[in-house]
Amino acid sequence: MDKREMLDRLAANGDERLLLGRVWDKYEQCRRRNLPQGTGFLSPAEQAAAQRLLNALSVSEGYTFWGGYDGAQRRQLWFLPDWQEAPEEDAVRVVRASFYEEDSLTHRDILGSVMGLGLERHCIGDIVLEAERAILFCEHSMVEHLRDSLLSAGRIRLQTALLSELPELAPPEGTEWRDTVASPRLDAVVASGCRLSRSKAADLINGGQVKLRHLPTQRTDAQVEAGDMISVRGFGRLQVQEIGSPTRKGRYPLKMLLFGDKRNP
Repeated sequence: MDKREMLDRLAANGDERLLLGRVWDKYEQCRRRNLPQGTGFLSPAEQAAAQRLLNALSVSEGYTFWGGYDGAQRRQLWFLPDWQEAPEEDAVRVVRASFYEEDSLTHRDILGSVMGLGLERHCIGDIVLEAERAILFCEHSMVEHLRDSLLSAGRIRLQTALLSELPELAPPEGTEWRDTVASPRLDAVVASGCRLSRSKAADLINGGQVKLRHLPTQRTDAQVEAGDMISVRGFGRLQVQEIGSPTRKGRYPLKMLLFGDKRNP
């Protein structure tokens, strides 16, 4: 199978085909030049697509996903030569934007201001929002522009600074949720985690509002497994921790962590 045929088979749409083509080019450049090659920041869905390509190419080593800190959602994909074990330290840079706690800025406020500077989304990694600051991860080439130009979010003034070291980040706060469901199907799990009727959960899935394992799906009967991440637009994220064996009544014990959307859309 040649390159064109493989891209046609693996890509779900034209945009994904372009992405996979760029990833393949980076892989080949690293092999040919024996120099590190990296992509821009990829969303979790784009990372999953890139991983499918690498699996299809039987590439199992010599690459890493990196977003600047452990647990990052948006990450770059780096192909590394045999003499290098990790991306350069400045592959991902960090900017702190400070404000007053009573300003109550949201992730959308910060991201909107960043996009208003003319930056493309692949230049920006995670935006971690805390009480009095936002920590922004970005490409090396964009860090000074971001520091010097991100002066406000809406009417709120920001104080920005370039950080040489990653600050201590508070772990995302998840709310534990336990329930039993009739089946470990996606519609049943979404209904439980979002406190919805099963028919309403099915409507969200059929309407393209739900992602399973970072990929959009309209399969209400998709089987959910322990470790899966489910994103529901307007509700947040559900991290499935445990799915137990059926009870005597045939229901499945379920344990999840429920997260809001403080980090990334």
